[in-house]
Amino acid sequence: MVIAADERIDDDTPVPLEQLAALLSRVLASEGAPAGAEASLTLVDPATIAEMKVEHLDGDGGPTDVLSFPVDGVDRDAELVGDVLLCPSVAAAQAPDHAGSVDDELALLVVHGGLHLAGRDHASGPERVAMWDRERELLTTLYGAPARDPWGDQPS
Repeated sequence: MVIAADERIDDDTPVPLEQLAALLSRVLASEGAPAGAEASLTLVDPATIAEMKVEHLDGDGGPTDVLSFPVDGVDRDAELVGDVLLCPSVAAAQAPDHAGSVDDELALLVVHGGLHLAGRDHASGPERVAMWDRERELLTTLYGAPARDPWGDQPS
């Protein structure tokens, strides 16, 4: 696992980058990534993630919480699975109404980003249900249950 960049949520709150990188590794292994395959987890500020969203996803320019860029995916010959960009500031802002705590929100977003690297999506209803079921399973198994149920308010 390659780790790039670093960010604090605020002056007093560092991001637990090593734990998040380890979680991403476990998610990718659970999804079938071969041993030795690499992925990057980069922590970015809101302006950077908004710029990346516009550049790569034709987004509206507002910041988002996580973006994933698959490269080889998780097939057995994968060398570089892909890149996950995570914005801790956005995660911290949405945490109270989503996963409940900042740490839980960051972990959820790492699982979410890892599932996108593994080829999962949530564009349609059935895909969304399948992805959120797997997200819940992996988060609970590999990290623990979040303080709040982030899937409870999601449309099916």
